[in-house]
Amino acid sequence: MNTQPLLMKRRDMILRTGLAALGLGLAPGCASWSGRPRTKKVLFFTKSAGFEHSVIKETKGQPSFAAKILSRLGPEHGIEFTFSKDGSLFTPEYLAGFDAFFFYTTGDLTTAGGDHNPAMTPAGKAAFLDAIKAGKGFIGTHAATDTFHSKSAGPGQNGGDIVDPYIQMIGGEFIIHGSQQKARMRVADAKFPGMAERGVGFDLNDEWYSLKNFAPDLHVLLVQETEGMHDGPYKRPAYPATWARRHGKGHVFYTSMGHREDVWENPIFQEILFGGIGWAVGNLRAEVKPNFLQVTPDGATLPAANRR
Repeated sequence: MNTQPLLMKRRDMILRTGLAALGLGLAPGCASWSGRPRTKKVLFFTKSAGFEHSVIKETKGQPSFAAKILSRLGPEHGIEFTFSKDGSLFTPEYLAGFDAFFFYTTGDLTTAGGDHNPAMTPAGKAAFLDAIKAGKGFIGTHAATDTFHSKSAGPGQNGGDIVDPYIQMIGGEFIIHGSQQKARMRVADAKFPGMAERGVGFDLNDEWYSLKNFAPDLHVLLVQETEGMHDGPYKRPAYPATWARRHGKGHVFYTSMGHREDVWENPIFQEILFGGIGWAVGNLRAEVKPNFLQVTPDGATLPAANRR
């Protein structure tokens, strides 16, 4: 097995996976192919200006838990990942080298924040959003919606905020979460890559986000079924938990799953994640017509526990 060396740059740990982990296996049911297209390059960006989740934390210079899994599975899907926490690298020239950007981030990334890694400049943020609109892909997991929050102009209701351009791009915004618990994910589109084996839905134990400011053109893939969930944030109608949408010419995929290490190890999560990555980079095809009102007609309704 050939593994390229780690490259260190400005406190930025970059790990290339193009030749790594060949033969280490593929999560059952994940989409693959025999005549493989050009390897696609994806930046996995994990700066935490707010809370840093354990799955993306680097310890003693070692790759994070999530990075190890992506490094192992990436080559089987024609994906070469680069891992970084350095926001200062976000320039048009640097961004041009990637087919898609994968965020597991928190807070205002134009500030040093909690992890003290270099921040994006406002120009870097604009260049990143412009790149997606021009045709690059975007993938977000879990805390990616807890990033670049909107300015509150009201009690936290959908439409009561001045929505940040990043939130407009990703398609939804984190409000609050309750205790970790098992919840039901209802499949809204079994034809989307990674969903074929999920039937009508599945149960999973994770930290579930209550969300707002949904883009009206979401193509909802998984619905958060709230019936039977405990804690105030979930006392609301069913709402989108995983979705895809077009942002200009770009492909945007987000899932609220991914807080826990055992979720990252779960083949169900891996299949859904790499289905979304494959679609975001253009290796896999899917129709993503808006279905928000059809599958989650009351998804924008927020009870008092969510109004913040």
